[in-house]
Amino acid sequence: MNRSHQKPLFARIGFLVVIVAITTSPSRVQAEHEGKLQILLLGDSTTEGSVPRRLKPEGPHLETVLEQLLAADTELPACHVINSSQGGETIRRLLDSGRYDRDASKLPGIDYIFIRYGLNDRAKIENFTENFPKHFAELCERLRHDHPSAELVPMTVIPFSSEEASTQINELVRQAAATENLEVFDIYPRYAAELNKGVNSLNYRRYPLAKIPAQYHPLVQPFVHGPSVEVMDNELDPILGDLPGWYSDRHPNLAGYNVIAHETAKYLGKRLRQRQNETASASQ
Repeated sequence: MNRSHQKPLFARIGFLVVIVAITTSPSRVQAEHEGKLQILLLGDSTTEGSVPRRLKPEGPHLETVLEQLLAADTELPACHVINSSQGGETIRRLLDSGRYDRDASKLPGIDYIFIRYGLNDRAKIENFTENFPKHFAELCERLRHDHPSAELVPMTVIPFSSEEASTQINELVRQAAATENLEVFDIYPRYAAELNKGVNSLNYRRYPLAKIPAQYHPLVQPFVHGPSVEVMDNELDPILGDLPGWYSDRHPNLAGYNVIAHETAKYLGKRLRQRQNETASASQ
């Protein structure tokens, strides 16, 4: 072989190897949609939104609204949001049930992970104040192993339980996040402020059909789902609002999820701009 041709050939091969390495780097692999930042939402029923999805399956629901709000700011990169949440879930159940391994661990290219747990953890796990931080730390360890390029964003809970319970949960979230050196995204104040405009404006109504007087059963028939009457907002309030416990279900309706989406878009937009500025400064 003519040695005069070896160096250019090796140079070309080396150049191709570099190109392949850059284009297939794990940090650039995207989940489902190439070229978009990937945002993962992990949480319980207040993130999942199963009832609004049942009442209005066409949506738009939390993940889609968040995408749309981020896309409305043309200075931000394109984003894709994956909502991997489940009603009744605790961190322990997420990990032990296999749902994390099945639904979240192998998603490629995740850039941001929003974590919102605590409501069910407080109600279901023993020694909540002692074990919740441990479970949180275990989840963070798994996420960092499976998604090493992702930023973890712990969130406070929304005003769902009593103020005393919410304060306890959110203080534990802050403590656990501080131990993991993570910044907390505090969604609680914005949601509480919106509730001041109407205490029941952000929750749907879910009420046992058996507790509704029989003369109103024809009226509520279009809203019956299983054993319950489910109404997205205040449509039946003028007629049934005086029934004991009519407003007791505090899960978000679509308006509630829009509050969460809007505040999340504001928070993430700020983080993305910071990242853009850091990248621009590093390149100078």
